[in-house]
Amino acid sequence: MTRRRAGALSVVGLVVLTGCVSTVHGTPSARSTTPAAGPPSSSRTEPAAAAELELTDCTDSVDELLSGGPPPDRELTWECGSLDVPLDHADPDQGTVELAVVRGRLRGERDAVGALVINPGGPGGSGTDAALNLAYVLPIQVVEGFDIVGFDPRGVNFSDPITCVNDEYKDELYGAEPYARDDADFQLQVEIAETIAGDCFDRYGEDLGLFNTVNTARDMDRLRAALGEDRLTYLGYSYGTTLGSTYAELFPDRVRALVLDGATDPTLDDRGATEAQARGFEDAFAAFAAACSAQPDCAAGADPVATVRQVLDDARAEPLPADGDREVPVGLALIGVISALYDEDEWPTLSAAIGSAADGDGSGLVVLADRYTGRRPDGSYPNRLEANLSINCADTAETYSDEEIRAFIEELRGKYPLFGAPIATNLLTCDRWRTTRTPLPERDAAGAPPILVIGTVNDPATPYSGAQAMAGELDSAVLLTWQGEGHTAYPKTPCITQAVDAYLLQLTVPVDDSCPADS
Repeated sequence: MTRRRAGALSVVGLVVLTGCVSTVHGTPSARSTTPAAGPPSSSRTEPAAAAELELTDCTDSVDELLSGGPPPDRELTWECGSLDVPLDHADPDQGTVELAVVRGRLRGERDAVGALVINPGGPGGSGTDAALNLAYVLPIQVVEGFDIVGFDPRGVNFSDPITCVNDEYKDELYGAEPYARDDADFQLQVEIAETIAGDCFDRYGEDLGLFNTVNTARDMDRLRAALGEDRLTYLGYSYGTTLGSTYAELFPDRVRALVLDGATDPTLDDRGATEAQARGFEDAFAAFAAACSAQPDCAAGADPVATVRQVLDDARAEPLPADGDREVPVGLALIGVISALYDEDEWPTLSAAIGSAADGDGSGLVVLADRYTGRRPDGSYPNRLEANLSINCADTAETYSDEEIRAFIEELRGKYPLFGAPIATNLLTCDRWRTTRTPLPERDAAGAPPILVIGTVNDPATPYSGAQAMAGELDSAVLLTWQGEGHTAYPKTPCITQAVDAYLLQLTVPVDDSCPADS
């Protein structure tokens, strides 16, 4: 059975971030020339030897970043540092990758369970940033029970980041026409995919293929050992569920507790995964539009779908002006819309941004788009795009002919008019990628203790069907469902939060398998 990677990325934005976005597999075409490594052995992997984790106190630096200081119920000390891991676990003599690591601990006496390792998804999301943020929003009993540990996966953020697309070109590709309406539009997407693939391979060569999920799972076992943990306790979101389930497949006897929230679908090929994501975003926008138009003051108008289509047409004809002398071309406008669909709390912001854009002001959409891509006020970007592409493409050996991709774009354009065509262009990206591939293993994690899989019924980025499939594949999985909106569930709602807390702290498997949207 073909296995998909998570966290699809097209030139319209990150992670349409699985799945970030996690960030999409079919029959390889005859045109494929990319060398593909065989799938990892299904035999279990020996645990890693402990490596030296070099950490120093960085509490003062973290405190300076906190707006208004830490919450009154918690004061943490922080350590920052690094862990060296092999660039190629199969050939340790090739050199090392330096992983950035942070660890937060609640001050004072506490009865600690161990370390909770966090991955926020993407691929390309920063685990150090996620740990620094979640330490102040996770339930206090979890922070009392665990050191909060984050690491930037290889190639991401501060962990020997892959950097092969300059900021000016990112501005250009994020703004580019995303709908591939005709031959010229399609060729533009082809040129973007080929340019990025060529520039990244020119810089890194075959080493680029070593930035894959299987190697990152092995890195995580090195981190577990360095933390002094006999077994791993882990919280992974979106693509982080791909990483967590891969770890469980390689090291089932090294699992204590895994929370896989916003689970990706390990059973779909690229085309199936892409269509599921397109359907998820189309449904999410329809839910937003219905809720907004039911209000007498919906800024996006009586028909938000028609309004956003008009906004995209306007931005296509001429980029919309925005604050700070920014311009909002059609691709960036679409990214702004996508950005707000990850969280129901952003719907009022999206409505206002669409309304303002319809009146000729793209400022609201550009704020949402920048939040999604990570663009900073000075015009610089993090390396999310390159990391996302590198990991996603290293995780699959599938390729397609241009004719197959064109036909797929038209198919999804018909089914999902707003998001289908842009998301379908994802297939071009890894089709052009040049380096050895390490496809994800089949994952049943036989022998692992209970693994908690969480799915949100109306999750646009990692549709609920993915959580059902993940739970079906993992032998010991328990599926917990939130009947809510948006991407991921913990700790957004009391019912989910109580169940996850009990699982993490006491290893108590939930009895109830579903939580209402409002509880």
